[in-house]
Amino acid sequence: MNRVRKQVGLREDCPYDGSGVTAAVLDTGAAPHPDLEGRILYFCDFVNHRNEQYDDNGHGTHVCGILGGSGKLSGGKYRGMAPGVTLIAGKILDSRGDGKSEDLLKGLDWILELTEQTTIRILNLSVGGGDPIPSDRWELLSERLKKLRDRGVLVVCAAGNKGPAPGTLSRLGENGNLLTVGCHDGDFHSRNPKRCETYSGAGLSTGFPRKPDLVAPGTLIVSCSGAYESRTLHKRNPYTAKSGTSMSAPIVSGAAALLFQKEPELTEEACRRKLIYSALDLHLPWNRQGYGMLQMGNLL
Repeated sequence: MNRVRKQVGLREDCPYDGSGVTAAVLDTGAAPHPDLEGRILYFCDFVNHRNEQYDDNGHGTHVCGILGGSGKLSGGKYRGMAPGVTLIAGKILDSRGDGKSEDLLKGLDWILELTEQTTIRILNLSVGGGDPIPSDRWELLSERLKKLRDRGVLVVCAAGNKGPAPGTLSRLGENGNLLTVGCHDGDFHSRNPKRCETYSGAGLSTGFPRKPDLVAPGTLIVSCSGAYESRTLHKRNPYTAKSGTSMSAPIVSGAAALLFQKEPELTEEACRRKLIYSALDLHLPWNRQGYGMLQMGNLL
């Protein structure tokens, strides 16, 4: 995360850290990691229906760390984009990272209920959409996503990892109510054959909606590990590196948290426009980069 902050232009002396902003994450859960300590406002398990906060896969913990980890165990080196943000974590994916559309639907309903009692500005979905979605259930999902947007929640979604051929976006990433994020590392990892832009989901070459909306780094992002263990004299596995558009999406979600802190009265639509219009053009086809790379200097 230290190099990611530099890459997207987030200055070390940035006066914003996401304090006062609440972001929700629907994923594999969130482990009790010191970098997230005291900032998980609500947790709900839609898979195994357990009461305690946990993550039996690690993906969700990693995503939460990118969005808002404090960097406590790294002296700030691996802190997330918005280390002061308040988090809500819902578990809709199992220990293998697989999920069902019905659990995603339940998670969206839960977030909608929570918007009636707390101000949620962002929902991060680093998920593809689960099992093959029947048309009637897809209509229900689209309805919930539209309701969240109408309530002022910016829903950020990963573009998926089945690219780069046209028409390879995740099913959710095709939805016009979501801000769809692909991955690109610019000049970093340019010699790495497994760099994220080689598989980032791409939109159609023609037609609407034009997707993805923008891109952010996604190769070997270091963030909180769900396998963290604390012992008297030794901390085991505090951080791990993961790659994919799942990592790119919370970078943008964290950027949005900083913007909402700076401008609390900003609407969802205005935040969305500022994120895309401030992006740095990478001079790639639209269906691969959208408006370009997230650029914090321009955004803030």
